[in-house]
Amino acid sequence: MKSVAEPVTRGRPREFDPEEALAAALQVFWAKGYEGASLADLTEAMGITKPSLYACFGNKEALFHKALDLYERDKLCYMRSALDAPTARGVAERLLRGTLDIQTGGNDPRACLGVISMVACTTQAESIKPDVIARRASSDKALIERLERARAEGDLPAGIEPAAIATYLTAILQGMGVQASGGATRAQLEQLMETTLAMWPTA
Repeated sequence: MKSVAEPVTRGRPREFDPEEALAAALQVFWAKGYEGASLADLTEAMGITKPSLYACFGNKEALFHKALDLYERDKLCYMRSALDAPTARGVAERLLRGTLDIQTGGNDPRACLGVISMVACTTQAESIKPDVIARRASSDKALIERLERARAEGDLPAGIEPAAIATYLTAILQGMGVQASGGATRAQLEQLMETTLAMWPTA
């Protein structure tokens, strides 16, 4: 009599939700930066073991890249829609208000994930630096192109350099995150936002 072969098992099924685990990892990276987030911090927050982390997400670097994808998709979606504003000042206002909301609303960590992960770039952080820089460059390029269009349409003074005003605006946005992480109130950040808009160049 032939024996019936047992079905081949391919390991135990995951006992966690990968999306929830990734969201938890994002919070750790956002709060502590890439280097400051240890594997112990990550696995504890994610509710999984190290082998499960490696099996599902790869190593710490791969996990960080996935967390960056989630951060851009869920937290920075306002940055893409801001470019659709009808005027350059409208673009700036949408970016400032979006940053204000994300830095003062909910329980998310303050400051920009990319910025806090790049501030202390030692050997470990060098592995994620190219991706962070490339993402930043892509955002900068889109903003500069939008401001170039504004200048061509007469919405910005001819003497204003789009790349320079884009750099200025980015510095303000990142500075709002730094201020928020240092304890600045929403009222103080709103004042910074209003001051920036009052100084915005108009044709």
